[in-house]
Amino acid sequence: MNGSEREFRHKYILGIDLGTTNSAVSFADLTAERPEPSLFPVLQIVAPGEVAERSLLPSFLYLPGPYELQPDDLRLPWNESPEYVVGEFAREQGALVPDRMVSSAKSWLCHSRVNRKDPILPWGVTAPDICKVSPVEASARYLEHIRNAWNYGKGRLDPEALFEEQFIILTVPASFDEVARELTVEAARMAGMRQFTLLEEPLAAFYSWIHRHKDEWQSLMKPGDVILVCDVGGGTTDFTIITVKTGEKGLRFERLAVGEHLLLGGDNMDLTLGRYVEAEIFKKTGSLDAKQWNQLCHRCRSAKEVLLGSGDVREIRVTVVGRGTRLIGGSFSATLTKEVVEKLIVEGFFPVVSLDDRPGSEGRTGLTEWGLPYVQDPAITRHLASFWCRFENLVKEETGRDRPYPDFILFNGGAVTSPILRNRIKEIVGKWFEDRAGKKGWKPQELDNPRPDLAVAFGAAYYGLVRYGIGVKVGAGSPRSYYIEIDRTPELEETQRRVLCVIPRGTEEGFEVELKEPGFEVVTNRPVAFRLLSSATRIGDQLGDVVVLDEEESTLLPPIRTVLRFGKKGVTKNIPVGLTLRFTEVGTLELWCKSMVTPHVWQLQFDVRQGSDSQVASNHLEETLDEAVIEAGINAIRNVFTPAEESSPSPDELVKVLTDIFEIPRERWSLALIRKISDFMLEMAEGRKRTFHHEARWLNLLGFCMRPGYGHPLDEWRMKQIWKIYPAGLTFPRQPQCRVEWWIFWRRVSGGLTSGQQLHIFQNIRPIITGENRSKAKKPRDARILSPQELLEIKMAAASLERLPVDVKIELGRNLLKGVLSSRKPRPQDLWSLGKIGARVPLYGPLDRVVPPEVVMEWVDQMIVRFSDAIDDKLAQCLVHLARYTGDRGRDLPEEERKRLYELLLKRISQDKLKPLIELRSEGLSDEEKEWSFGESLPVGLVLAQQS
Repeated sequence: MNGSEREFRHKYILGIDLGTTNSAVSFADLTAERPEPSLFPVLQIVAPGEVAERSLLPSFLYLPGPYELQPDDLRLPWNESPEYVVGEFAREQGALVPDRMVSSAKSWLCHSRVNRKDPILPWGVTAPDICKVSPVEASARYLEHIRNAWNYGKGRLDPEALFEEQFIILTVPASFDEVARELTVEAARMAGMRQFTLLEEPLAAFYSWIHRHKDEWQSLMKPGDVILVCDVGGGTTDFTIITVKTGEKGLRFERLAVGEHLLLGGDNMDLTLGRYVEAEIFKKTGSLDAKQWNQLCHRCRSAKEVLLGSGDVREIRVTVVGRGTRLIGGSFSATLTKEVVEKLIVEGFFPVVSLDDRPGSEGRTGLTEWGLPYVQDPAITRHLASFWCRFENLVKEETGRDRPYPDFILFNGGAVTSPILRNRIKEIVGKWFEDRAGKKGWKPQELDNPRPDLAVAFGAAYYGLVRYGIGVKVGAGSPRSYYIEIDRTPELEETQRRVLCVIPRGTEEGFEVELKEPGFEVVTNRPVAFRLLSSATRIGDQLGDVVVLDEEESTLLPPIRTVLRFGKKGVTKNIPVGLTLRFTEVGTLELWCKSMVTPHVWQLQFDVRQGSDSQVASNHLEETLDEAVIEAGINAIRNVFTPAEESSPSPDELVKVLTDIFEIPRERWSLALIRKISDFMLEMAEGRKRTFHHEARWLNLLGFCMRPGYGHPLDEWRMKQIWKIYPAGLTFPRQPQCRVEWWIFWRRVSGGLTSGQQLHIFQNIRPIITGENRSKAKKPRDARILSPQELLEIKMAAASLERLPVDVKIELGRNLLKGVLSSRKPRPQDLWSLGKIGARVPLYGPLDRVVPPEVVMEWVDQMIVRFSDAIDDKLAQCLVHLARYTGDRGRDLPEEERKRLYELLLKRISQDKLKPLIELRSEGLSDEEKEWSFGESLPVGLVLAQQS
């Protein structure tokens, strides 16, 4: 049956490849006799005042200055005065003025150390006249441009052809996690997309191949054949394994495996070339500031594409305009040759490795230049070897081959368009498997892909036809199984979890099920946490199976934390529930708890503000003390904060009493224990009103047990209860001890406060910090004169607010600096506060809230001038945190400044303590540095993930 004989809900199917470097659009006309994918050239600005169609829409956003361009330069047929420009001209103009260009927005969607919904791009730019955008908004603007171009070209005269009325297939990397997928969906909805689904890019590329060979593919392949898809794009690398099986009507395809997310691609190659050019000119790297560096890398990208192309160009002169700073004035340039580019990229990213080689952690240097957390090992071939070995047993079982190997290989992505790179990969894979293939010099057969820049878009449109029953389907579904943890039992090892399979591997989109067995119970009106896990390697687990997962074969998903409200009185109650799960049409999970005894239904939401690689993790949730001992400690607290006999311990004795009961020093109390104490202390909130001694002890113990405000699955709920304390203030505000403990308390829990809450606190104490008019400051109710100790604690609490806006941090830092410079010998607390607020690597705050390096450089210079002959260990520690080397030029101080500081401090403190100034540490802050950044010891059992 052809298209004209069918009845379709839509007139067109659109396939959109939202790429890191380029985006593309294809479409299929469902009213045609034989619907086929066709290219949709995207109308865009290609030069000032010039609009033209292009097969690709470069994924670049340019934010012009107010007088930079003429009014008509950016005029589009659908918008006479746009405030920004997307596409080819955005890329070209951005190469000239890189601090106004947004690029690699797709890569930023995967960056868990920034708030991806905050306006953080262009990265590292601080000019006040640039209206920054979030990674989500930038992605939405690319899609919005595509929508407007489509509606201008197709929808102007035909309401049925409007973009909003079509069925759209939007592609994403196969390795995108739940958070990145959710953010992509959000961007799509912002751009006006109503009816769409997500498709993995390697699968889309394979669908494009199927479309080109739909009439003969069955004669090319046989059952058991294995296809390896190697997709290396501008920002990500994806691997996928597909096999051929026997179906009811002949052969069929089934996708077996997808790889882990690898933030590694053409962008990294551009960075490598940039470092080479920089070293050629200055005989070292790190000489350029962030703006010059961005300009150089974009020039190198253009040169790379030409030199690795099929043309005869052998060399290109790369020129970057200087900025007239104290570092460099005028222009500088160097020559890139075809031979150099091939050598740097082939040997750096596609080295010859054995199948047993595994990615290392030594290659991170130079791969964080744009602030993105690129993988530490840039060797794509080494990641490919690891991927194959991880899934080899699965391939054996699914194909029945004892010694499987990839019979075919399909390349996709702009980074592997060069025949040189494709041949290199085939040669390496051939060496791995030539013994299995039984032929010396064997190589996998390459499946043709004449337009890798368009294949994903064409394949997406073809997949849309498959969804309508036109074409060859690849059996895919979920590439992972999903599980929910149901309990922890003593016989399990630390690395094991007992889980229930809720979404088996291979489940198709749109699947929905309600599970009633085994019996589930939830506790209402109190915080609960649901742990979900996924596994890409386990096979055979069926819906409802209870299994034991080892951490090596599973990944912990973003947490689900909630309070299931039930009844008007808020009484805690255990009720039986069923679990309803849906694997949505866009490839995301939805979960509900449904009461078995009442009509209540609760939807559970992933915490999309942090990824599965959450900055906080803890596997130490088991109690290390007997329950009776813990209960004895709780009773001791109860006796202090409730009216009792005269023999009850005093508030000042409470910590010693608890230490004697637990027989563990306070600093070694586990995370699980102190959070249990926190919960009871919150219940005892009224008890702090008995005397000022009670209030001081209550603040001190609760702050200690809640530090650092995050790290336990239910801390978000606890912090909501704690925030209610702030507007109420102190019960005994005239007591200096209570006021000091008040600020220590908020410093300790500051990591659990939201950006808005932190800003609210700072606005209240700003007059105290600035000294403008301290009588206007919002101090604890009825407070009187500030003691020196209280002022010190206020400053330390303010410095702990890592989520403050950058301009507020700058103001705070400059005021702290005044206090440091006015002292003959600065107090350690003042130095800690300044080092904390200006640190290059925050303890918990987002990287987009780091104070700009040029501002911190001024602080460092002033301190060196003031204390050059009196630098001690505390001052040196402050300077090291201010000037630490991160590899991100948007945060780093200039290299010569860091080296100058290193030489100066080397005369006074040990070399080991100064290494962070000149050596890139991929593991981030050491445990000692984390505790310095927090200001005291961290709880036992709290594990802070590696800094990016």
